[in-house]
Amino acid sequence: MPDYSRIRRQQLLREAEGYLDLCTSLSELWPLSQTSRERMAARALDVLGRLDPSTGQRAHALFLTGMAYRTMERYADAIEPLKKATELDGDNIHIWLTLGWCYKRTSQLDLAIQALEDAMSVDSSEAIIHYNLACYWSLAGNAKRAVMFLSQAFELDSNYRDLVGREHDFDAIRKHPHFLALTTVIV
Repeated sequence: MPDYSRIRRQQLLREAEGYLDLCTSLSELWPLSQTSRERMAARALDVLGRLDPSTGQRAHALFLTGMAYRTMERYADAIEPLKKATELDGDNIHIWLTLGWCYKRTSQLDLAIQALEDAMSVDSSEAIIHYNLACYWSLAGNAKRAVMFLSQAFELDSNYRDLVGREHDFDAIRKHPHFLALTTVIV
């Protein structure tokens, strides 16, 4: 006999994911207006509100809640569900990355760095973690640590080199000799 509550929970989670995917899929080519993003994220939150909070996949539901608030640019509201999600699923680097992202946007750079260091302890082979740590250390004014993490990001995935020129987070250290040595390509 099928477990209808589990099936319903899966349906609700997929529906919420679908609303959030509508906000982010192809956003570079055809970005939604802020009003449309907020509307889709609000629908995701409504769907997530129909979940029984005591059931399985709670960490995923909390992560999606944080993502919905992030989509709405309500970064401070996203932090609490994301923190709870890390407590339930501390091995999910996507939660840590999103949490760090929201801390950064609420001017809590020390907590953003800590979140990504926690992600690093889970999986240090992900270039995005190193790259974001480089950004955050740059914003913190620590060029040495920023360059160290940026170098590691490049070693893991050379495609990150293409992002540096457009990344405003590096503006504070762009003229630092170590940064220049790392990012200057001799042709």
